[in-house]
Amino acid sequence: MIEIRFHGRGGQGAVVASEILASALFREGKFVQTFPEFGVERRGAPVQAFLRLSDSPIRVRYKVYHPDHIVIFDKVLINQVPIFEGLKKGGWVLINTNSSPQEYKFPDYHTATCDATGIAIKYKLGPKTAPIVNTAMLGALLRILPLVQIETLEESIKEYIKKRAEDNILAMREAYNETKF
Repeated sequence: MIEIRFHGRGGQGAVVASEILASALFREGKFVQTFPEFGVERRGAPVQAFLRLSDSPIRVRYKVYHPDHIVIFDKVLINQVPIFEGLKKGGWVLINTNSSPQEYKFPDYHTATCDATGIAIKYKLGPKTAPIVNTAMLGALLRILPLVQIETLEESIKEYIKKRAEDNILAMREAYNETKF
């Protein structure tokens, strides 16, 4: 079983990202489980989403305490919430930032970065002051963890995002190509 924890802020699309990826994994025959955890329910508040995937049925029903990998939609959260709590050694840390992965010193983990905010702004996904980075972050995640075929992820994006799905797919593909690790 692989467990992934998404850290974002309300309005960035972390919860929808975990649902889109779960949908794509399910389409390819995986057993999946995804659910969110909200703190204060307001735009901009820290949000977590959890995703489990496996080749066999998933019987556990609790949040992910020891993720294999984490996805950080807002780099500021690194200093505001216990992002690394329970993260298994050797896991990936994917950060939405225009910095290079070498600027982060996480000796126990692999680090990848992607300027998902810049990509979301380029494709006008959400307001410029609060872009929706979820599909770009999924492209970046797919680059470091080839969990599903990129075409399957596109189908799931179309399923979940009815408005401007093509722009979201372009953002996902650009992030896939621009991710640094």
